[in-house]
Amino acid sequence: MLFDTHAHLNDVSFDTDREALIDALPNNGIAYVMVPAWDLPSAQMADALSKKYERIYAAVGSHPDSANAVDDAVLETYCDLCRSNPKIRAIGEIGLDYHYEDVPRDIQKMAFRRQMALAQTLGLPVIVHEREAHEDGMAIVREFPEVRGVFHCYSGSLEMANWLVERGWFIGFTGVLTFKNAKKAIHVAQALPMQNIVIETDCPYMAPEPFRGTRNEPSKIYRMAEKLAEIRGMTVEEIQTITLENAKRLYGLSR
Repeated sequence: MLFDTHAHLNDVSFDTDREALIDALPNNGIAYVMVPAWDLPSAQMADALSKKYERIYAAVGSHPDSANAVDDAVLETYCDLCRSNPKIRAIGEIGLDYHYEDVPRDIQKMAFRRQMALAQTLGLPVIVHEREAHEDGMAIVREFPEVRGVFHCYSGSLEMANWLVERGWFIGFTGVLTFKNAKKAIHVAQALPMQNIVIETDCPYMAPEPFRGTRNEPSKIYRMAEKLAEIRGMTVEEIQTITLENAKRLYGLSR
């Protein structure tokens, strides 16, 4: 069985068939799905989905594109959600994104720091989105040495990944591994300790080959397992077992 560690089933693109997709998870070999938020409404929906469906877990937090809405009231609501629902297992997705810079960098960094502090207070891992902001992202991570989590859809260097895993972090790989131009991601995935690797769809985005250009969904997570098995010289069954157990450790699940 597989664990899709990052799937936005709270996205509007799933409004017409969300229940059918979730009901089909076991038939598609998927044990659990983590549904992260990107703002307060998506956090509330992730919370609701985790309460409704046994296989769904949730994370609450504001993506850097929503950083300008992170204030005391939003953080208090995230805190209340976490304390009232044991199936909320992380703060995320949070971080920095300098690709478009729709939100000024100083506001992004403020929101990232405040949410890292919330995770530290609650004793929860974080789901970090970091795009073209490696130096600032790592500087903020260093400010919170007690906080662990996952850098999802990893795009950094092997050196940066090694620094993270040495400190107990996980690295998440998406369908990018299947892309023809994925040399950097493949290099990192080949070299890291297997006990620090998790896989994710990041659906509805990042559909793997041969599905590029279509809506991504948890049923396509098997392609990441197949590609990782190829990269590591392992069987798909070994990848399934290891990444499932890794994800359960990441999110503190005992079952």
